[in-house]
Amino acid sequence: MSYWQLRTQKLDLNHKPLLMGIINVTPDSFSDGGQFYRHGTLEISAAVDYALRLVDEGAAILDIGAESTQPGSQRISTTEEILRMIPVVAAIHEKTNVPISVDTYRAATAREAIAAGAEIVNDISAATDDTEMLSVLCETQAGVCLMHKQGTPQTMQESPHYNDVVAEVAAYLDERKKTLICAGIAKEKITLDPGIGFGKSPEHNLRLLREINVLHALELPLLYGISRKRFVDALTKTNHAQHPKNRLPGTIAATIYLALHGVSIFRVHDVAATRQALAIAQTLWSEK
Repeated sequence: MSYWQLRTQKLDLNHKPLLMGIINVTPDSFSDGGQFYRHGTLEISAAVDYALRLVDEGAAILDIGAESTQPGSQRISTTEEILRMIPVVAAIHEKTNVPISVDTYRAATAREAIAAGAEIVNDISAATDDTEMLSVLCETQAGVCLMHKQGTPQTMQESPHYNDVVAEVAAYLDERKKTLICAGIAKEKITLDPGIGFGKSPEHNLRLLREINVLHALELPLLYGISRKRFVDALTKTNHAQHPKNRLPGTIAATIYLALHGVSIFRVHDVAATRQALAIAQTLWSEK
């Protein structure tokens, strides 16, 4: 599909991959948790300034998350998620027309975020963890990203197992796509994410990178979130104790590979560096 229809906007996917800039308003995310906190208090103005910087660097979407979903993370209440997220969504929406995505699997949070200006719900549970999410998506007509995960963030990396990870992830995403369409959500509003690192071993992740044609057969735009993730250490035989920011070169290498194999959207921390690398790679590839 050549576009992604959001709540009020349409994103063109014809020409180049789009970058979804990550804004984590959490104290504990694996790479950037706490960056907007001062003395234990979330500073909304700092998050807004960061969002505008990402836009200047080339972000086509801003993805706001208020709960860490890294392996071993603990859930927070819906009330806490709303208190963290909604003021930031509203404040960013006042400053930019760049579409806002909210990283949540809770229907109540999604509903309030959309009312505050969000265009997309980025649901790591593919609208399965909260039975009300389908209703929110139908009522608001927001765009949605459906992600595959095995287990929960608390347990997903303990012993992930598949008979055929690519086939199983593809079948799951296909089923979720069909469920949403049957519920009245237009196909054009849906994007799919295989969930790199969400209940997958390094070998599972590698297959989901290499065998991307199986996912393209689902005939929807693909979104990959590979930025600074641990599989980079495993593939490069690097010490896991290094800071996630040091995984940028590996992240960019995988991003270029996926872009040249048709991935439409990348969820990234390092917007400027990724944009520059993609621009060079695409220019050289098109000349070839």
